[in-house]
Amino acid sequence: MKAIIFAADGFEDLELFYPQHRLKEEGIDVKIASMQKNRITGKHGYTSHVDLRFDEIDPKLFDILVISGGKGPEKMRLDMSALDIIKHFFDEQKVVAAICHGPQMLISARVIKDRKATSYIGIKDDIIAAGAEYLDQEVVVDNNLITSRHPADLYAFGRELVKLIRKPGIM
Repeated sequence: MKAIIFAADGFEDLELFYPQHRLKEEGIDVKIASMQKNRITGKHGYTSHVDLRFDEIDPKLFDILVISGGKGPEKMRLDMSALDIIKHFFDEQKVVAAICHGPQMLISARVIKDRKATSYIGIKDDIIAAGAEYLDQEVVVDNNLITSRHPADLYAFGRELVKLIRKPGIM
């Protein structure tokens, strides 16, 4: 299995590194994707190498998409290649996990309508305006979509992500 994690400068450090390492523990090949191939810096000063630009990705080659939070989604949601990748994942019912501000990208890709989701409380109204049912819970699983609110929910986010990818018939 192969996973892509979306991140950009200002990402919430834990929301990139925790899923990255949790997926690697499961033997999954994980790539970091962003607008440009270089190093990105998180809110707390940690850096990450970017493996792929969004416009270099063939989404057919990947099984899992994780969208980190922080300030990155506000920038990434303007990239049409990133939004096309998200649409592909939803069209193919592949696993998508978004935390904190990550669901902003789902809103811009227009894939969250009629779904159940959670997020950072500051974008709750945006989630509702996009046609989703907002639930203030540590993690919400709606078929192939997993969402969480903030770093304190990462244990539940990781648990449900691994549970979903281990589910027979998912991959």
